Amino acid sequence: MSVSQTLVDTRPQPSKSYRWLVLIFVSLAMFGNYYIYDSINPLERIFLQQLNYSASMFGWLNASYSVAAVATLLIGGILIDRFGIKQSLMLFSVLIVLGALLTSLSGNFYLMVAGRAVVGLGAESQIVAVTTALARWFKGKELSFAFGINLTIARIASIAADNSPTWAKFAFFPNGVNVQPSWHRPLVLAVVVGSTAVIGALVYWAQETYAETRYHLGKSSEPDKLSFREGLKFNPSYWYVVALCFTFYSGIFPFRTFAIDLFTSKYLSQMGAVASSTAAFAVAQQKAGWLNSLLPFSAMIATPLFGLLADRIGKRAGLMVIGSFLMMPVYLMIAYSSISLLVPVSLMGIAFSLIPAVMWPSVAYIVDERRLGTAYALMSLLQQIGFFIFNLAIGKANDISHAGPTNFGGYALGMWIFSILGFLALLFALLLRQRETGPNAHGLETITTHSHA
Repeated sequence: MSVSQTLVDTRPQPSKSYRWLVLIFVSLAMFGNYYIYDSINPLERIFLQQLNYSASMFGWLNASYSVAAVATLLIGGILIDRFGIKQSLMLFSVLIVLGALLTSLSGNFYLMVAGRAVVGLGAESQIVAVTTALARWFKGKELSFAFGINLTIARIASIAADNSPTWAKFAFFPNGVNVQPSWHRPLVLAVVVGSTAVIGALVYWAQETYAETRYHLGKSSEPDKLSFREGLKFNPSYWYVVALCFTFYSGIFPFRTFAIDLFTSKYLSQMGAVASSTAAFAVAQQKAGWLNSLLPFSAMIATPLFGLLADRIGKRAGLMVIGSFLMMPVYLMIAYSSISLLVPVSLMGIAFSLIPAVMWPSVAYIVDERRLGTAYALMSLLQQIGFFIFNLAIGKANDISHAGPTNFGGYALGMWIFSILGFLALLFALLLRQRETGPNAHGLETITTHSHA
């Protein structure tokens, strides 16, 4: 053993306070990532009215993100392996902010699509880099808690973006609520807030550089790799979970793309004659943003609690059935009933918290530990394909039906598409439960925290 190697091995571990400081700044980087992604959610109606966009064109802004995300998953963790965590985190964070800047430069549709694609290329890679960093700095029981805190901080950004028409009126209504809202200033605001991605990455670079000379740092886990050949070897239970992931998330995230416009239109249609004023639009948009933010807010609080419940009672496949069942009626309730929107959104929030808390950890029971990287990468790839398809499908449906404040019934076609996804999710959850209560079960229904792969 060389002298230099001896020095490395005898250096102390980083202190707990230093590691949690690292967590804060890598989470700040992800905060900027999430804010930029969700920053366009409140802007659909403004784009349609001022930039002459169609709903299909608006859908392309997030569909292009998903195309780039698929490309990122195909190259896996090659860049992180080659350049290291701190350099990769900085590169991806710069790409995210650069994409936001391109999106804000003009109202040109193709430039905006290109900007959102650049955001997607950086954003998904940045999440892999953050995950790899946390795995290097935290071990054992601390790791799950660190991941939970990291995701909570990131989701605060989604809540802030959804509610930006309320706290950032200066951007949306720079000349007052009685004057036409701005499409440009909220995008500039996204660049400013999203710059926390670069700030967090820069501070993390300094933290890792400092620690490398003073502490013994563990080797980070290998980033997830994608192998279609390995994926074909997985058992039916895994593919039921993947199908459930595809249908469930395709019904949630593309819905969030269009939800603020949907909710705003419903509120405006209920207002009647006063809905034509800009002031009425401002009020309806603020209420819609708050309603849409309930989904990430509920996930922040309830997802860890449902995870603890699953560990205590088992019944993971059964819990997925319950979550899928809750999803089925919500879209048709929004489209056809006069019940408060808080009711279907609350049901969706419970499902949005319950399913992820159970579904993603369940893969560890079904797939051998050595192949988990492939399992999660393949699952994420198909999820992004779902985002791409349904962002475009819902936009097209809204265009065909001429959905808007004066024709709220036009949103029904899109809600039926989402409802079909809910029925399919329930079917896959039932098939999974049937298999996991039979002779080929992998332990999803048992009370244990150990993998049965």
